[in-house]
Amino acid sequence: MFSILKKEFHSFFASPVGYLVIGLFLILNGLFLWVFDSGFNIFDYGFADLTPFFQLTPWIFIFLIPAVTMRSFSDELRLGTLELLLARPISPLQLILGKFLGALTLIVLALIPTLVYVYAIDQLGNPPGNFDSGILIGSYLGLLFLAAAYTAIGIFASMLSENQIVAFLIAVFLCFLFYFGFDALSAFLNTELLNSLSLSRHFESISRGVLDSRDLVYFLAITAIFIALTRLKLESKSL
Repeated sequence: MFSILKKEFHSFFASPVGYLVIGLFLILNGLFLWVFDSGFNIFDYGFADLTPFFQLTPWIFIFLIPAVTMRSFSDELRLGTLELLLARPISPLQLILGKFLGALTLIVLALIPTLVYVYAIDQLGNPPGNFDSGILIGSYLGLLFLAAAYTAIGIFASMLSENQIVAFLIAVFLCFLFYFGFDALSAFLNTELLNSLSLSRHFESISRGVLDSRDLVYFLAITAIFIALTRLKLESKSL
């Protein structure tokens, strides 16, 4: 598994992909949070906290993470190298987890520079340091859980097509459905069941700084379900 993780991670930086992902993520956040006159602008927000950042990032992730994961299995299917990978002394689950962790590590690396925003908010506060560290930590944990769920969805989508663009579009659709679609449908149909399936609901809950076991179980379940679906699809390909 770790050999696959290492291979995936190095492949991101052996090409411009890794640098583009991190650079694009930071540029988009920087422009919307500090430059553009938008609903996410921190100066227009009126409070010295990172709420706009934690509202914006899930939407950027909906497009960014599928762009990272779209090649995970699509390339192997297109090039016919999947059989070679399956012939190695690793299980299908180890192969999937290696690719999953490789992509997730890249996303975590993209998040690390945003800790500079924490310092900026600290200095903008009156007095400096006047922000809720519990909410901040909870929000970052929420982003990590959300990134893991999106990555699992993206890995599954890449197993469905050898065309990277098709895999990207499937992943974007599924991420959008789970983050916003179920929430919107629950409001339209007035049903709590669909709302409980919404990624946004559980992300917002964790972002309040309170770790509820129900939210943790939900994120772990979504991630595990899509990894399991990927495994089923992969094993069907090897038959």
